Amino acid sequence: MSPILNRRSAFAAALTAALLVPALAACGSSDKKDTGAAASPSAGASTSAEPKAANLTVLAASSLTDVFKTAGAAYEKAHPGTKVTFSFAGSQELAAQVKQGAPADALVTADTKTMDGLKAETDDPAIIAKNRLVIAAGKGNPFKVDELKDLADTKIKVVLAAPEVPVGRYSKQILDAQKIEVKPVSQEANVRAVLSKVELGEADAGLVYKTDTIKSGDKVSVVDIPDAENAVASYPAATLKSSKNAEAAAAFVAWLSTPEAQKILQDAGFQKA
Repeated sequence: MSPILNRRSAFAAALTAALLVPALAACGSSDKKDTGAAASPSAGASTSAEPKAANLTVLAASSLTDVFKTAGAAYEKAHPGTKVTFSFAGSQELAAQVKQGAPADALVTADTKTMDGLKAETDDPAIIAKNRLVIAAGKGNPFKVDELKDLADTKIKVVLAAPEVPVGRYSKQILDAQKIEVKPVSQEANVRAVLSKVELGEADAGLVYKTDTIKSGDKVSVVDIPDAENAVASYPAATLKSSKNAEAAAAFVAWLSTPEAQKILQDAGFQKA
């Protein structure tokens, strides 16, 4: 072959090689981009939907005092960085605080009536538990209180919650239904105050929620009320529209209906919602 042809062949080969290298590089770059794009959704899918940690303030009915302390600790353990602070009082007191703009994130009342009166201040509520009334009699039940009609005995000092308090309203409801007239020696602002009066011997008997007597031990004698004569208390929970931690508050309220939270409530004597 002539020198000229040899030079032409070498030049053609070099040119071909030069054109192939960028093409191959482009193919390699394209493969890497495709791999990265495929990995991106996967990484996004594994991202937790956990709300940001927050300091939550929950207004709760006084009858939830003991069980919510346990529930709050369990929630904080499962949600590191989140702290739940409870403010307990009678439901009517909590409603007044909400209407006055008290800084809080969620509300749990001991009746639906109180919650219904706060529709402008709350998101849609969900029932998380139920409860029933019992008679709490003095230690050893010295007056032999066995049923509701015994509370009409004027020799027995009976204490009830005020009519505007949920447990007071339920008490009036069941007493009126049985046509039993009771003249209480005092009307208290919440169910815990009623129970305390009986525990301290300042009253001989009172109507309280069943769950409130569990930790009383032998300080009181518990007299069950038949279902046909009783009332069911429902506990709705809702986030407050004024909350500055809306997402975290909604997560806590939703958690109250989970199996974990329901077990805590039921172990404390509350009935399934």
